[in-house]
Amino acid sequence: MPAARAPEVAAALKLPFAEQIAFFRGKLGRLVPTAKWDDLMHAEHDVAFMVAGAAKADLLADLAEAVDKAIADGETIQQFRRRFLDIIQRHGWAGFTGDDRKSPDDKGGKGLAWRTRVIYETNLLTSYAAGRRAQLEDGGYTHWMYKHSDFVARPRPHHVALDGIVRPKDDPFWQTHYPPNGWGCRCRVLGARGPAQARRLGGDPDKPLPSWAGQTDPKTGAPVGVDKGFGYMPGGSVVERVRALTPKLDRLPAAPSVALIQDWLKTAAFAAWYAAPTGSWPLARLPDADAQAIGAADGVRVARMSEETARKQRREHPELSSSDYAIAQDVIDHADHRVQDGASLIYVRELPGGKTGGHVLVVKATRTGKALWVTSVRRLSRQQAEREAEIARLLKKGK
Repeated sequence: MPAARAPEVAAALKLPFAEQIAFFRGKLGRLVPTAKWDDLMHAEHDVAFMVAGAAKADLLADLAEAVDKAIADGETIQQFRRRFLDIIQRHGWAGFTGDDRKSPDDKGGKGLAWRTRVIYETNLLTSYAAGRRAQLEDGGYTHWMYKHSDFVARPRPHHVALDGIVRPKDDPFWQTHYPPNGWGCRCRVLGARGPAQARRLGGDPDKPLPSWAGQTDPKTGAPVGVDKGFGYMPGGSVVERVRALTPKLDRLPAAPSVALIQDWLKTAAFAAWYAAPTGSWPLARLPDADAQAIGAADGVRVARMSEETARKQRREHPELSSSDYAIAQDVIDHADHRVQDGASLIYVRELPGGKTGGHVLVVKATRTGKALWVTSVRRLSRQQAEREAEIARLLKKGK
């Protein structure tokens, strides 16, 4: 099987999952101009997007959008390559190869093929690995198993030696050897709830680490068997990323901010949070005019749901599951009615002929205007007469 068609790449490409997409989009708020591929190292890649040699903001933005589409839409490398070629031609980027050994004039040959494969597969596989780590963290798997790919043209002896290794998830080994462990590496990690389950998955909890696993390659400064720049554990739990990135959501442009919030709402981590909430969770983003109307300060646009509101919602609206809250942004963006009540906005979204009559969402600004909170989400009555009466009552309240 050709390397480009390996199951690990196919899985990352054809079945993008919420945690994978959320990890990548979490990087789009920081587009970093660089001259060389190692200008950013290790965990810096978790929170920033770069393409070696791309220094202009508009060029980086277009490249980031191209990679995002490749991940989120499951594009093939041929589709990505066409988009990449169009971008570098529009921007007149001569140094797209990012390597002095490649000719910058090679716009459609080996340089283009090499460069696009590196960008495409590295972003695809690291986002897949980070998304899988989020699932492992949030899923409560106590033991992780290293799995080498059987579908690589030239297996790396060091990676093959790690196949079947089972270690506790907090073992220091994973800090430096969580795959991918090099350019084109398609190793992966499986989760288990204990040694017995790890054995059923084909792992060996008694297998010792190779003697070189804790050593450093003097030529690269990286752990033995790991390429330079890959000796770190990408990603983290979705909850950790939500807490770290929430303060930045207001500063992001509206589209990527909304996309990131929607991605987070689709993860298992949000379902777990909703079942036992602590802190808050970003739920939707308000348009500038709406936020200003209820007194939100400049730059405050993202509405969160508090743990108190989450508990109230579960108690008073048990008909709503965690998956229903992804509708919040749609209610705001396509509201049939907006009713202002002081520092609160009531959004009414009708759905004629649907399974429900629609939804009502209430957002309130704090007295200082430094925060927006979703205080209520509920369904409208299914009966047309009841729905119209509900809307009339809300409209009257807003006058």
